[in-house]
Amino acid sequence: MLLLGLLNTGNMTNARYQHTASVLNNGTVLVNGGWNDSSPINSAELYDPSTGIWTTTGNMIDARSRHTASILSNGKILVTGGYNGGALISVELYSPLTSTWTTTGNMNVGRNDHTASILSNGKILVTGGWGGGFASFTSTELYDPSTGTWTVTGNMNVARYQHTASILSNGTILVTGGFINCCNGGALTSAELYDSSTNTWTITGNMNVARGSHTASILSNEKILVTGGWSGNASLYSAELYDPSTGTWTVTGNMNVARNNHKASILSSGNVLVTGGSNGSVALTSVELYDQLTETWTTPGNMNNARYFHTASVLNNGTVLISGGRNDIASLNSAELY
Repeated sequence: MLLLGLLNTGNMTNARYQHTASVLNNGTVLVNGGWNDSSPINSAELYDPSTGIWTTTGNMIDARSRHTASILSNGKILVTGGYNGGALISVELYSPLTSTWTTTGNMNVGRNDHTASILSNGKILVTGGWGGGFASFTSTELYDPSTGTWTVTGNMNVARYQHTASILSNGTILVTGGFINCCNGGALTSAELYDSSTNTWTITGNMNVARGSHTASILSNEKILVTGGWSGNASLYSAELYDPSTGTWTVTGNMNVARNNHKASILSSGNVLVTGGSNGSVALTSVELYDQLTETWTTPGNMNNARYFHTASVLNNGTVLISGGRNDIASLNSAELY
């Protein structure tokens, strides 16, 4: 990909942040939920890469932000939990064929700032998050698309929210970092692995730096690149690599800009594109590229709009769609392409 900077594309109908974005089987991008400047919203819209235009689609049943969205094998989108004045237990499905939402089985625990991972058996593993009393959870549960029901599975060893979950090549799930309790808890160095064959969690090597609100990307060499985040009192420049073969972490090159609540996207070249975020006091326009061969970062150009809590979706043509988010004043309806 030529490094030509970022280009504006069509604006969304609704400004939003802390939303989700999913690339559908037909190549369009479904964006749903999030916050506007006053409250969570239930609106959803579709981006067409061939025209650069957004069109509204069916509204979700529940307004929500801080939720997850997973693409099921049948092409439907599973949205779980989130926040709307409290942690949500509700779950719904979007059908691209009918452009409508339907309810499915509720989770056992209302949660937001959690993760959702698609296992090799087709089930969805939801981990952690926080809910009533601002307490984070060790609890995890599994959704079975064939029945539309949830079952409790093994608890994590450490309660956490705003963590990451990565699907390793052997099918296990690597969970890293996060925070202990909402609003007053410290960041974590701990990492653990979920084995879907036994429904159990085991501790693996600790990260070198405690962090939450970070990113985790699976590289072509099967290592996991973790970048930035919030330490509990500052944004982080640091990045590190997890080696699944040894269960250990090694420090890699620092980013040029400290950031949290950013996004990381794996490009067709194997490089990792990091966009935006906050440095703890202001929203960022800066963009960086990580080269896994040299373990160094370069700066290909800035975004047109500073933003954090945005989404970044790799389209079928290899470009990255960056949508929404928040700057230092308001939520955004703008979108741009890398």
